[in-house]
Amino acid sequence: MNAVRENARRLAASIDASTPAHRDRAVDGLRALALLAVPLGHWMLGGFRLDADGLHNASPLATFGALAPASWVLQMLGIFFLVGGYASVLSYRRRASTTAAWLGGRLARLGRPVLGVSAVWAVLLAVLSALGVPGDTLRTGSTLVIQPLWFVGVYTVVTALTPLCVTSARRLGGRAALPLLLSVAVVDFLRYGPYAEAMPSWLSVLNILPGWLFAYQLGVSWGEGRIQKRGARLLLIGGGALFAVLLLVFHYPASMVGVPGEARTNSHPPSLLVVALAAAQSGAAVLLRDRLGRLLRKPLLWAPVVVVNLSAMTILCWHQTAMLAAAVPASLGGAGGTAVAGLTTAPDTVGWILARIAWLPVFAGLLVLIARYARRFEAPWAAGTRAANARRALAGLLAAGFAVFALGLA
Repeated sequence: MNAVRENARRLAASIDASTPAHRDRAVDGLRALALLAVPLGHWMLGGFRLDADGLHNASPLATFGALAPASWVLQMLGIFFLVGGYASVLSYRRRASTTAAWLGGRLARLGRPVLGVSAVWAVLLAVLSALGVPGDTLRTGSTLVIQPLWFVGVYTVVTALTPLCVTSARRLGGRAALPLLLSVAVVDFLRYGPYAEAMPSWLSVLNILPGWLFAYQLGVSWGEGRIQKRGARLLLIGGGALFAVLLLVFHYPASMVGVPGEARTNSHPPSLLVVALAAAQSGAAVLLRDRLGRLLRKPLLWAPVVVVNLSAMTILCWHQTAMLAAAVPASLGGAGGTAVAGLTTAPDTVGWILARIAWLPVFAGLLVLIARYARRFEAPWAAGTRAANARRALAGLLAAGFAVFALGLA
């Protein structure tokens, strides 16, 4: 045990020593925290119901509404978009050539892992179907895998808007995000207010871009030095106050994630409650930056942050697969087989919650194992030889097929 600790210290010291002095450790720490909240949130707030047809999605929040505040902590996409905007500004300033080339490089880094997981799952669907896995289980698994990938699509769009965000930040500072908040507020008023019955169902889609661009714009303004501690306090207090008013006065759903059976959701697309939470989180992040940066000067704390950041897209793309790697085999006995607590039992008891907590290290271990091989999808593509182009075309076709199946289009 002592030898293991000593090796860990040496490895952490090596990572610390190789970190450039200009690296913003606090921002990397915030990104790592937001990244880890994604799998933890999906693993704890999502479960399964097993019947004769296979696995189906279920949520403990449908039974335990009092757990909704946990979703306020685990929903950290506001922090992720904030840090993304901050990092994009720094990268944009350092671009070696044209804006188009800079944008192409960033989008390629986002797209490669998505293409990889989609292509692999297209093959897995065929294999698992041939092995007799029920169609409902395959449909449920595909839905869970593609669910986090919406984030990549939205993040791609907001990244493409970085030059406009920079211009807005330089002109308006932190106030550049205010029109985005107002836009979400107007759409929410139309779809939930006195005219709700006359509104078309697609109206909520209008919140997708401004709802997530809000925190990204704040991050860009922060990176431009236009949000200081005074502005951060305003975000924290104002966002928190708006959050409380929306919950207590306007009766927004308390959960920040979708709950099966509920008519309204805050997350898909984002509601004003999500924007309020993102504002409060962003203010807290700016205020805690210096303290977090000092804390991450400790090598043993900094090393895990580096590892998580280097595996960012792998974590986002494959964490649901890690959970399914445990749940699908456990479900093959069907509804008449032996139920596995925390995996195939319905998430409607305290025992399920305790069992699911016990499963978390297993899911994490499976994700580490999967990441060992899946991280290759984050590497740059080889030069455009005929064989390489053929592999990319095949991967693209497989990914498209998986998307069609997962989205219920076939």
